[in-house]
Amino acid sequence: MSKIFKPFIIFFRAIYRAIDKVIVTPISRLIYKINEIFRDNSGKIEKILNRPNVLIYVSLICAVGVFLLVDSQVITLTETDAKIIKDQSVEINYNEEAYVLEGIPENVDITLIGSKSAIYLATQLGEHKVTLDLSNYGVGTYKVDLRYNHSGEAVDYKLDPSTVTIKISEKVSEVKPLSYDLLNEDKLDSKLSISNIKLDNSEIIVKSSQEILDKVAVVKALVDASQIDTKDSGKFTIESATLVAYDELGNKLDNIEMVPSKVSAEVTVDSYHATKPVNIITTGEMKSGKAIASISSSVSEVEVYGEKSVVDAIDAIEASLDISTIDSEKSISVNLIKPNGVRYLSQSNTNVKISIGDQVQRKIEGLKVRQEGLGEGLSAGASSKDQTIDVIVKGVDSVVNKDISDTDIYAYVDLTGLKAGTHTVKVMARISDQRVTVQVVQTEITVKITQK
Repeated sequence: MSKIFKPFIIFFRAIYRAIDKVIVTPISRLIYKINEIFRDNSGKIEKILNRPNVLIYVSLICAVGVFLLVDSQVITLTETDAKIIKDQSVEINYNEEAYVLEGIPENVDITLIGSKSAIYLATQLGEHKVTLDLSNYGVGTYKVDLRYNHSGEAVDYKLDPSTVTIKISEKVSEVKPLSYDLLNEDKLDSKLSISNIKLDNSEIIVKSSQEILDKVAVVKALVDASQIDTKDSGKFTIESATLVAYDELGNKLDNIEMVPSKVSAEVTVDSYHATKPVNIITTGEMKSGKAIASISSSVSEVEVYGEKSVVDAIDAIEASLDISTIDSEKSISVNLIKPNGVRYLSQSNTNVKISIGDQVQRKIEGLKVRQEGLGEGLSAGASSKDQTIDVIVKGVDSVVNKDISDTDIYAYVDLTGLKAGTHTVKVMARISDQRVTVQVVQTEITVKITQK
C-alpha cells in the first residue's frame, strides 16, 4: 500500500514546500517590514490579522494564486520522468478479405514521458493500444505512422518504431496437396509405434499474395504424437493439427492464410515386434600370438519393437566387444546396439564370455573370387590365374583346423561404379566366425569389364 500512496505523498510535500517558499515566507517578511514601518499602528494591524475572516480571505487568495502558477507550469513541482512499455501488439484496420500486408512489426515499444504521478496513472488506467489504420489504402507500398491511443493527457509518448514501410498486395488463393509430419513420436510408450496416419483433408486452400504463394513447395499438417496418452495399440484422433507451409529449402513461410486453418488426423498406434538373434561383433586386434578360443553371449535373441518395415529389415541385433585389451578368460557386460528406427529392445545388454588361446595359422588355397556391385548391362571376367586366390586363416588350433572349412570363407571384389575396361581391383575376404581372422595372400587381381 505504501508504494501506491508514495507518489501522492511526494506530490503534497512538494506543494507544501512551494507554498512555504513562495507565499508564507515572503508574506511573513512583508508583514514584519510593515510592522516595523508602522510600529505605532502595530496594534491596529494585529487586530486586523486576528480577525478570522481576514485569515480565510488570505488563505483563499494564496490557494488560487498557487493553483494558477502550477496550472500554467510557471512552478514545476515534480521532475520529468519516462517509462518504457515493451512489446505492445499493433491493431491493424484493413480489408482482410482483399489484401495481404507485409512489413508490419510484431511488437512496438511505447515510451511515456511526464511527471512520475502522471506516468503512474497512465500505466495503471486504460489500455495501451497501438493502431495502424489502412482502411483507405489500396495495393502498393506506403510509409505510414503508427498511432498510440490513450486517454491520459498529462503524458507525452514516443513509439519505437513510430513509422513503418508496408506493402499491400492483392490476396489470391490456390489449392495445395496436404501431407503430414509426425512430431514427438519418442513421447509414446517405447513399445508402441505409429503405423499409419490419415488426415481428414487431402487438399488445402492457401491464401496470400501471388509472390508468397509462388514460394510454397509443400503444405504439411504437424501431427503431435505427444497428444496421444495410451499404453495400448489402437486408433486415436488428434484434433486441430497445425498447418504449416514450407518453401523448397524447408523454410517455414509466414503471412499465409489456410482454409481450413486446422485439420484432424486419425492415428493408428501399433505394437509390432519380432524376435531377432544377437550377434557379437569384435573390434580391435588381439594381442600378438593370441586368438579367441571361444566366445558366447548370455542373450541369444531379443524382441525388437518398432514400425513393421524397420523391424523386418533387421537381420540381427549386434553387440560390439573390444578385444584389444583382453588376454585371459573373462565375462564382460556389453550393451546391445539399438538400430535406427527401433523403439524398444526387450534386453539392453548381454554378458559375453570369452576365452583366449595361442594363435596358429592355416593356408587355404583355391578360393573362388566372387563379384559384387557390377553395373547393369555389364559383364566381368578375370584371367584364369585371377579367378581364385589363397587365404591365411588365424586362430586357435581347435578352431582353425577343425571348425573352419573353405566354404566358410567368402572372397570377393567390389566393382561398384566401374565402367567397361580393364581394372585392377582389391580382393577382400570375410568370415562370420568371430574367433578367426582371414588374410588374403594376393591382394589385387585384374578384371576386364565389357558391355553385354
